Amino acid sequence: MEKPLQLCYPVLTLDRKELLPVGTCLTPETMTELVRTARTETFPTMRLMEYGTVAKDLRSYIEQPPYSHIFSRPTRTKAVFDSLQQVEFVQPLLDIYGYFKTHDPYTYRHILTVFALSRLLAQDLFEDRKELSTELVAASKHDIGKVCVPLAVCNKSTPLNDHDRMQLSHHATAGYVLLSYFLQDSNHPAAITARDHHERCDGSGYPRGIALRNRIVEIVAVSDVFDALISPRPYRPRSYDLRTALEEVTSRALKGAISADVVRALISCNRKDQPHYVDCVLSSEQRGTPPPDNLYRGVIPCQYQPDCDPLKEK
Repeated sequence: MEKPLQLCYPVLTLDRKELLPVGTCLTPETMTELVRTARTETFPTMRLMEYGTVAKDLRSYIEQPPYSHIFSRPTRTKAVFDSLQQVEFVQPLLDIYGYFKTHDPYTYRHILTVFALSRLLAQDLFEDRKELSTELVAASKHDIGKVCVPLAVCNKSTPLNDHDRMQLSHHATAGYVLLSYFLQDSNHPAAITARDHHERCDGSGYPRGIALRNRIVEIVAVSDVFDALISPRPYRPRSYDLRTALEEVTSRALKGAISADVVRALISCNRKDQPHYVDCVLSSEQRGTPPPDNLYRGVIPCQYQPDCDPLKEK
């Protein structure tokens, strides 16, 4: 039987309210009580694309390569934005978007581009409109938990040490707790996606080390990896070029870590003629070169342990 996750750090809201303290085991009973507490509160809602400059910012991001080609088909891009317009957030989650824009621009941009890319890939991978809608809501909140990671870690320009990695890894579980609370449902697809988007199909991910078998989360996971590779980061002199990034995600798919079908869909929308994803063949050939002094692979996920209280004296 799988052990429940245990928090290595507390989960705090943006206004510093502690939802769960360090050391809490996320048992079904704990999550039920958390949701029960949340249901005593009422949160106003607003459409994400009407909040601040989100719509304008997202359009500016996808107008830059390689997204300018990925979103080059007007009909498909219009369908993406039409559906994005329907996504509503409760106010505390919108406030987190505002926090990221001001204090962690990379995470702000990353959430928005993963949101749009996931929706685009889902058009090929889902025929059911209900599944598309569910995927959309889940993708828009996958990294919300980074609000619980110190800015000094998120914006660090030098290699991450073990403690930094542990704090960064906390965002998956923190996102699960935050979204369970604000959405008042610990089984909400957005909460599950926040928790599991770093899990892998072969069980090599975190925080639980499970074999990922959720197509919605698989789409977000691939989009998350791809955008992280092609984006500039403080700890890396330059990002991966497009060829090398696609070869990297292809390599992971061939090893069984991430979904081959989702990677085919990603490759398809990067091709000049954008063929149907089933016609794309994954190749093990690698001609690209990762950026010098690349530290991407050095961010090793933390496996939460019962004795991982970071406040203990060593």
